[in-house]
Amino acid sequence: MSAAFSPRQKSDPALNSPGPSQPEAPPPPGVSVIIPAYNYAAYLGAAITSVLGQDHPNFEIIVVDDGSTDHTAEVVAGFTDARIRYVYQANAGLSAARNTGIGEARHEYVAFLDADDQWLPTHLSSTLGHFSTHSQSLAMVASTSRRVDSQGRELHSRFTPSPWDREVPVADIVLKTRFQPSAVVIRRIVFAECGGFDTSLRSSEDRDMWIRIGAKYRIFQQGQPTVLLRKHPANMSRQADRMRESMSLVIRRAYASSVVSRFRYSFWLKTWALYFFQSAWMLHDEGRRAEAVYASLAALGVWPWPMPGAAVNEPPFFRLRALARFTGLLSRAD
Repeated sequence: MSAAFSPRQKSDPALNSPGPSQPEAPPPPGVSVIIPAYNYAAYLGAAITSVLGQDHPNFEIIVVDDGSTDHTAEVVAGFTDARIRYVYQANAGLSAARNTGIGEARHEYVAFLDADDQWLPTHLSSTLGHFSTHSQSLAMVASTSRRVDSQGRELHSRFTPSPWDREVPVADIVLKTRFQPSAVVIRRIVFAECGGFDTSLRSSEDRDMWIRIGAKYRIFQQGQPTVLLRKHPANMSRQADRMRESMSLVIRRAYASSVVSRFRYSFWLKTWALYFFQSAWMLHDEGRRAEAVYASLAALGVWPWPMPGAAVNEPPFFRLRALARFTGLLSRAD
């Protein structure tokens, strides 16, 4: 009999003891994924599927049906994954639906996904990775995104954001919206101090929320896109006046709260110049050409000097190019 199987070795308690136990690895952080849904049954299944396809395993999906009249409930019922919960509420708007989801959340982190958008498989793992490598003062991580049409085909963008990871100061968010709700992951505890989404805002409620978070905590953005933002006729309705009113209110609130010093005169002039520029595009898209030209001229009148394109995610001479397009001097293809 070989020494390896000798009776002495077999009965030696030192050899038969299990040895020191290895500590179990902690489970990965949990994420509550909130999907507000209002009559987007046509896209909701793809959104849910993109969450189920994440390479980060620890999450729950909370679909908040904001009074849909289509077959949203049936779409959710078609999934048998126990991590999916369906919550119905009478129609109260997008902000209220997100707040309902926050109240239902059970995990440490909260992520938002609009019902017509999708995530790439690494969205949760890559964003959560930044939380683990930064201090507790980091409250929110956002991803960059790509735009697709109703069929999922990628759309051309006027400007390609920088691929570099970076911290985003609150002044950048006051100046211009930087990321969409579908691109962010936030520590749930943050909402206890900063409050939820403002239900009185019917637009720009996300920018308002990010400003309130950025005034108290650090925000980080990763350069690698992990989100697909779907552009389709249903989310391009004629809402320019409502959107402009909400944008103006959010900027005025930020100014009143001194989240950025009121004495930074050039900053606030640039902020209002960008407001008029964005207003011009909204009016142009609604076919209100004369108003678009007027708003574009107002943008140049408030701040006539060049703005670095990279600082505002726009191509060079973007305001002059827009004015030329609104006046018919430049075609859409140019």
